[in-house]
Amino acid sequence: MRRLSILLLSLTLTASLSAQDDLMNMLKDTTAAETNYATATFKSTRVMNGHSIERMAPGQLDVRISHRFGLLNSGAYEFFGLDQSNIHLSLEYGITKWLMVGIGRGSYEKTFDGFAKFSILRQSSGAKVMPVSLSAMTSVAATSLKWADPSRQNYFSSRLSYVGQLLVARKISQSFSLQLAPTFVHRNLVATELDPNDLYSMGAGGRMKLTKRISINAEYYYMFNPKSYMSQQVYNPLTIGFDIETGGHVFQLLFTNSLAMTEKGFIGETTGSWLKGGIHFGFNISRVFTLKN
Repeated sequence: MRRLSILLLSLTLTASLSAQDDLMNMLKDTTAAETNYATATFKSTRVMNGHSIERMAPGQLDVRISHRFGLLNSGAYEFFGLDQSNIHLSLEYGITKWLMVGIGRGSYEKTFDGFAKFSILRQSSGAKVMPVSLSAMTSVAATSLKWADPSRQNYFSSRLSYVGQLLVARKISQSFSLQLAPTFVHRNLVATELDPNDLYSMGAGGRMKLTKRISINAEYYYMFNPKSYMSQQVYNPLTIGFDIETGGHVFQLLFTNSLAMTEKGFIGETTGSWLKGGIHFGFNISRVFTLKN
């Protein structure tokens, strides 16, 4: 009986250890099968002026207020541009995990705009490896300035412009992200024969974290078209600034040579030159409200 008891005990311990090994292997396989998605590639839905790869979560509303002041080289009489102000207000809402929409109104050419942004791919590692995140953004804008010549036949379609854009981004490390943004802009009506209706550009943006709540951002759009707007020389828009996160708010303080805050405006209609002091100080304020859990 003693030998039988020892034999049964040995078999029980062996079975128990085998079961534990099987459980550990199963847990390891489960861990290895997990997909880890990149988060916070950028802190806001904008790099600076242009869209970032980020979108609002379903049920979240982003109330955005953006300002661009006058030119720094306007001198002390204009308080280095702070006497003038250009503003853009917008509401942006997450509908699903892959779709967000937004509407806005800006004082630049009294423009109304709307957009939709679609998430196509998400950067991930683990069971599913995807090296980049990919989104598509499309927008339409309508100016509401009074017609230059009310006596002639004017069409509402002449006020419209359209934008198509791909956003390709990668979070290279916990503190550094990059994005490319090939962009197409179509303007139904242009002022002169020298102004092209179709504009092609390549945007590039980056973010580097300095602290847990502060990062430095930069954004540049290179235009492939002849660069003129209403017989004025047009420059590639360059923007440099900081993200400052304070709980539910994200503040972006920036310097840019572009006055407009929509793609139709800052791509193809930027007449300020960094080298000549044609720079605007500005800021974006983002406040997120959760309307649906």
